[in-house]
Parts: sequence; structure tokens; C-alpha cells
Amino acid sequence: MAGIVAYGAYVPYWRLQRGTIGAALGTGGGKGSRAVASYDEDTTSMAVEASRIALRNAGANYTPWSLWFATTEPAYLDKTNANIIHAALSLPGSTSAFDTIGSVRSGVAAAMGAGSGTAMAVLSDIRTGLPGGADESSGGDAAAAICFGTEGVIAEVIGGAGSTAEFTDRWRAPGDKASKQWEERFGEYAYAPLVDNAFGDALKAANLAPGDINHAIFSGLHSRAVKASVKACGVNPESVVDDLSASIGNSGTAQWGVLLADVLDRAEPGEVIAVVILADGVNVWLLRVTDAIKAYRAKQDASLTVRAQIEAGRNDLSYNQFLTWRGFLHREPPRRPEPDR
Repeated sequence: MAGIVAYGAYVPYWRLQRGTIGAALGTGGGKGSRAVASYDEDTTSMAVEASRIALRNAGANYTPWSLWFATTEPAYLDKTNANIIHAALSLPGSTSAFDTIGSVRSGVAAAMGAGSGTAMAVLSDIRTGLPGGADESSGGDAAAAICFGTEGVIAEVIGGAGSTAEFTDRWRAPGDKASKQWEERFGEYAYAPLVDNAFGDALKAANLAPGDINHAIFSGLHSRAVKASVKACGVNPESVVDDLSASIGNSGTAQWGVLLADVLDRAEPGEVIAVVILADGVNVWLLRVTDAIKAYRAKQDASLTVRAQIEAGRNDLSYNQFLTWRGFLHREPPRRPEPDR
């Protein structure tokens, strides 16, 4: 039986209250807060934090054959970022490391690559946009790591399907600091049949009905299409998982991984989890929680669950500081005395 044997998520300490954006600019913002990676963090360092949690939970006997890293905001180009994660985790040289970068759907590729063996999928993203824009306020920074294997499986894969189509939704040219997005109603129209096809095929493969889903995760940057897909899939409303947008924002590539970690923090044996990802197409995974989740949870550090990390965050980051960390506000650096010679 193959499936998930361990997982970990990392939510940065800092939070930006969305109301401070509107107070500073007179527009934008909204309610709630978003998670913010600090000035000395990037997608690679956040990936390392999530991976350390996952490997600690997996136990000393777990060694992945490969590590797959996905992000839309890589620290390096023309260099494998996954190698840095590999080194930070002290993995053996026999463990291969690969990047899948550039789009939110890269996270799906990482999971599919890792899910074929004893391997890790690591998802990490820093989301931002132009000051005062929707991407800035709705985005969030986070990372998730998922360990796959055949021993000690806590959530087995029981079905899945995908649907791909080329259409204009969201894009960012190399060198641009912010993404562009086409008219939302066109994207919603394009996603609708893809959701129907992928979700229907996944249920058929697992011999399940929508009412059999206990936890339904819907993930994607196109909020209008995501909301429409919740209704279209016909799952019980009470099974739909909180997307945590009000507390940490949408973490793009990492969103579904963080939400899955949150569900696994509290799911019971026998429950079925559906993961529906809208990103340049639609991918669906169906998982069933096993009895091994009880022993797994007993050794888990309660302070590192998703909800515990959210509650531990600091909510007083200033908007000026946020803009500085994101490179939109260039400030005079601190002056330091010359060291004694």
C-alpha cells in the first residue's frame, strides 16, 4: 500500500493585517491577515523548515530516494534549489533532488514525482503583487513537505485524475515582480468543465460518491473558479475545508499542501480526503486515512501543527516593513560602526 507516511508545514512567524494596507494607501486591504516570510527567509529556507518537521515525524528509518521541490519564486535560476534543501537535511548522496518551478501547477508535478516511490514532495511559495492589489492582500507565504512511502502509511492514495487545457488565466514574464490575470469570468468558464471531468473520473476510479468525502480541499489562485467548483462537485458543505485565507492567505504552490497538513492534523481513521487543485488545469487526489494516524499523532509535536503555528504568529508587522522586505520600498540601510581592527 502506497501513500503518505509523514508531513510537515511551515507558516512564517510574521503576519500583515490587511487593514494596514488600506490605511496606508486608501485602497485595497480587506479583513484578516496574511503570513509574511521575514527579510532573511526565501522559498528554500521555508522548504527546509517544513521538510525538517516531516522527516522528524517520519522517523530515523525513513530515507527518501528522491526529493522534489516546487515553487513559483525560486531563490536561484540555472541552479537546482532542491540541492540546497538536500544539503540542509543531510540526505545521502544517493537521494536525487529535482526542481519543478515556474507555475503553481509545479506542485502537482512534485507530488506526482514523489508519489511514485519512497520520496518527498516539498512545496513552498512567497506570494505578492503590486502595492494595493488583490494579489498582495490575498497572498500568503508558507511551505509544506509530504513524505511518501509504503511502510507506516497514514493516508493511502485511493484514486485520482487530471484534466489539462490551454487557456489564458494568469501569467508573469521573467523579471516581472507581479502577475497579470485575465478577466475572471473567462477563467471560471474555462475551469468548469475541467473540474467536472477530473472530479468525476477520480470518484469513479475510487468507486465513491460526492457524499463519501469527509474533508474536501479546494485550492487555486482563481478564487471565483474555486468557489464555483465547490458547488459543482456536490460534496457536503460541512466537508469543505477552511482554506485559511482569512488567517494566512493563499500560499499558491504550497496552499493545498498546507491545507492537507491541517486536515491530517485532525482527521480520523477511515475518513476520505479529496484534494482538488485548480492551476492551469485541474488535478484531483483521493486519500483514505488509516489506523496508523493514531500512533503518528501521538508522537507529533503539538506546537508544530498548522493551527498552532498560525496562533503563534505575530500580527503587528508594519506595511512599510512589508514593502521593504518585498523590494517595493528601497530604504537607507542601517549604518553600523566600523569594527575594531
